[in-house]
Amino acid sequence: MLSAAKITRRNAWRYYVRGVAFGDGPRPVGQSLKDAQKQAGLPPGRWMGLGLAALGLRAGSVVTERQLELMFGDLRHPDADRIGRERLEAGATPGEARRVTALGQPIEETEQRGAIPLLGIDFTFRAQASLIVLWALGDETVRRVIEAAHERAIETTLRWLEEEVAEVRWSSGRKRARPPGLVVAAFKHFENRDGFPLLHTHCLVLNRAQRPDGAWYALDTRRLLRNVVAAGTLYTLAMTTEVCEKLGLATAPREVTPGLRPVMEIAGVDQALIDWSSTRRQRIEQALEGITAQYVKDHGRLPDERARHGLGWWAAQNTRQQKKTPRLLEQLRAWWKASAILRFGQEMIDGLLQRCREDGAAIRVRIGPRVDTMLAAVDVAAIVYTVRRVFNRHHILAEARRHLLETLRGRAYAPGLDTYIADLALARHSRRLTAVLEDRPDPAPELINYTGDFAWPTRWWIAGADGTPPRESSRYERAQVASLAVQKAIRVTRTTLPAMPGEAPAATGAATLTEGHDQGEHDPAPPHAVDHPGRDAALVPKQRADAVHAHQHAAMPQEHLEGRTPDPATWLRTPENLARLAKFTLIVEARRRLLERTQPDPGADVDTPVPVDQRQHQNSGPDQGGGVVPRR
Repeated sequence: MLSAAKITRRNAWRYYVRGVAFGDGPRPVGQSLKDAQKQAGLPPGRWMGLGLAALGLRAGSVVTERQLELMFGDLRHPDADRIGRERLEAGATPGEARRVTALGQPIEETEQRGAIPLLGIDFTFRAQASLIVLWALGDETVRRVIEAAHERAIETTLRWLEEEVAEVRWSSGRKRARPPGLVVAAFKHFENRDGFPLLHTHCLVLNRAQRPDGAWYALDTRRLLRNVVAAGTLYTLAMTTEVCEKLGLATAPREVTPGLRPVMEIAGVDQALIDWSSTRRQRIEQALEGITAQYVKDHGRLPDERARHGLGWWAAQNTRQQKKTPRLLEQLRAWWKASAILRFGQEMIDGLLQRCREDGAAIRVRIGPRVDTMLAAVDVAAIVYTVRRVFNRHHILAEARRHLLETLRGRAYAPGLDTYIADLALARHSRRLTAVLEDRPDPAPELINYTGDFAWPTRWWIAGADGTPPRESSRYERAQVASLAVQKAIRVTRTTLPAMPGEAPAATGAATLTEGHDQGEHDPAPPHAVDHPGRDAALVPKQRADAVHAHQHAAMPQEHLEGRTPDPATWLRTPENLARLAKFTLIVEARRRLLERTQPDPGADVDTPVPVDQRQHQNSGPDQGGGVVPRR
C-alpha cells in the first residue's frame, strides 16, 4: 500500500526531522538526531535515488539532520554551508552566496509571489496486513525475508517512477524533460501510534531535479500524484511475489467490505490475527460509521467513491493519537509475540508459518504460473471502464498489476508483463477520446482519455445476509459481471497461436477479436503469454481452450464464482436468496395493503391534510409495492 502527503514550508520539515526521522515518536529536546536514533535502536535514514550524484551524495549514505533542514526546509544544496562559506571568502555578498546554494528558484522568490512552496512529497510504503503479522510473529529468517522484500519493492517502485513518471517542468509547465533521477530520503519504521506492528517506510522525495542541461527545476508533482495508485500496486505485487516465492506461500482473496474489491492476503493468516495487529483500522472504521451516518443525514444519500475517501481521511485524522517514544525492535517483537500468545495461544502462534505453507502449497498445486494475456486485457479494460467510464493509462496499468496479483497468487511473473497487458487493453479494448490537433503536439500519454465499448451493466440488487435488507450492486461487482460476460464470448473464439516445440500449430480460445477484425484475421500471439509447457501435444483446439479457461477460472476469487454467472439476473436466484427475497416481498406487500386502507376517500376534499405518520410511510423506500427491482 502506498500513500502520499505534501511537504510544505515553513514548519513541515521540522515534523519530519522530529517525528519521522526519529520513528513514530517525539525526539527529546536538545538531543541530536544521530544520538536519539542510536539510543532508541532505530535505523538511520538512508539516501536513495539516481539523482544523488549531482549533489555529491551516495546511495545508502546516512541522512543527517542538517541535510534535511537545508533540502526539505530551504530547497538548498545539502553542502550549502561549505559552498556559501567559500563564496563569502571569494568576495560574494550574503545574498549572492545564498542564491548559489539554492536548488533552482530560491524559496524566498516563490513566497514573494504569494505562493506556498512545495518542498517534496512523502511517499509512505506499508506492507500488507498479513505480511506484517508474519513479520512480527515469525522467526528471524522470516523477518529478514520480509524486510528485504519490502526494501527491494521500494527500490523497484522508485526506479519505475524515475524511468517512467518523473518529469521536471519550466516555463510555467509548457516545457518538460525527463530528469536523471530523484533525490529521496528514506526512513524505516516498525510500529504504529498504538505500539502494534506496522512495517512501513517514509520516502521523502525532494521537489527538485535536474533537466538535461544540469539546471535544477521543480518536479511535475501532479504527474507523480496521479500515478500513486499504479506505484502502490507495483510495490504490493513486487513485495508479495518475492515473499511467496522465497517462503513457499500463496495469496488468497478476502472480502473486507461487501461489494468492494477483495484484498489479497497471505493464505493461512487468520483474520483474527490481522484484526489484532490492525488497531488503527478498527478505530477508523468505528469512527467512519458515525461520520457516514451524519453524511447520509445531511445529504440524503450514501457517499460516492470520492466522498468515501474524504470521509476515511477525516476518520483517520479524528482517531490519531499522540506519538510515543520508540523502542528497540527486539523489545517490540517480544512484546508482540507475548501479546499474541496470551490472546490466541502458543500453538496457534508457533504453527502460523507452517499453516501458511500448507495453504500455499494447496493453492500452488491448483493454480500454475500461467497468465492468459488476452483474457487479462479484457478483464482489465472491462473493470476500469465499468468503474470509471473514462480513464487514463495509469488506471489501466494499476488494474493490470492487480490482475496479476489476483491471478498468479504470489507466483513469479515475466518482467514487463504488467505493461504488456495494459498496452494490450488500451490497444484492443479501449477507444481514445482525446482528439489530435494538427497545430499542437500530442499530449502526454497519462493525459490521454480513453473509454470502452463494453455493454454498460445495469444496476441490480443483491439480497442481504442474516436478515439484512438487500443492497445495490457496487461498481466493482458490475465490472466483474461485464468482464465475465466478455470473457465468455471470447472463449468460443478460436485463434491460431504459434506451436510449442515438437507440436503442430493449433488454435485456442485465449485470444481476442476486436472491432474491425474478421473471423479470418487473427491477432499475433502475445510475447508474454505463458501456455502449458507440460501439456499433451495431441490436444485439440477445444481442449486447449478449456485448459486455459480452467486456469483462469481457478484463479478467480471464490466470491465471484459461487452462484454467480455473467448474467446479472441469476445473481439472486439461489434457494437462500430467494427465501430472503420472498420474506422481503411479503413485508412490502403488507405495507402496500396498509397504505391502500389508509388512503383518503377519493371523494373527500383534496385539501384534507394527510397524517404525518402516513406521509412517512409513503416516502419510505425507493420501490414501494414492487418488491426488489433495479433502479433505472
